[in-house]
Amino acid sequence: MTMLTLLIIIIAIIILWSAYGFFSSRVEQAEYSVIKKMLGYEIRKYPVHIVAQTTVRGNYQYALNEGFRIVAGYIFGNNSKKQGIAMTAPVVSQNAGSEKISMTAPVLATTKGESHVISFGMPRSQTLQTLPEPGDPRVKIVEIPAKQFAVIRFSWSRTDEKIKKMETKLLKLISRDNLQVIGSPIYAGYNAPWTPPWMARNEVMIEIK
Repeated sequence: MTMLTLLIIIIAIIILWSAYGFFSSRVEQAEYSVIKKMLGYEIRKYPVHIVAQTTVRGNYQYALNEGFRIVAGYIFGNNSKKQGIAMTAPVVSQNAGSEKISMTAPVLATTKGESHVISFGMPRSQTLQTLPEPGDPRVKIVEIPAKQFAVIRFSWSRTDEKIKKMETKLLKLISRDNLQVIGSPIYAGYNAPWTPPWMARNEVMIEIK
């Protein structure tokens, strides 16, 4: 195999992977308005919204993976209205009477001591009245009030070290601008695990007054 052939194959793989990552990650995203663009971050206002969430103890990566699995179970049919959802990859076939909830982005991870609260935003078309009850008692349906956040965005890795680094950076920027912090840092991930790292959208959010 010549160097040129190898280069063409690598480029083709990157293009196909990028296309797959783009289309597989196209889900409804959380609604927000940008109040002000600051130097190095932005301030957003999030309206009232509903999330499905669970609390997991353990290190960040374990909690994120386990929490994702638990809440995804609710989204993919482990709820009070499930009636045999037939799934094929990548198409999902929904039988009459079954309940399948669309996935939204981002997935939120909030740290509380040694525990992590992993949350999935519910589609805006759903309400507390229309959402089915979780089949797993570890999943809670919660309405989150309107809040204001300082948000910093980054791509590539989402390791514990990278997230902590971005949290520290955002806190320094907030302090520089004399803003008042209310809550703990939150990690927001917008993409599926198989998304190419250069296309990944990751954010650290901190509630401010």
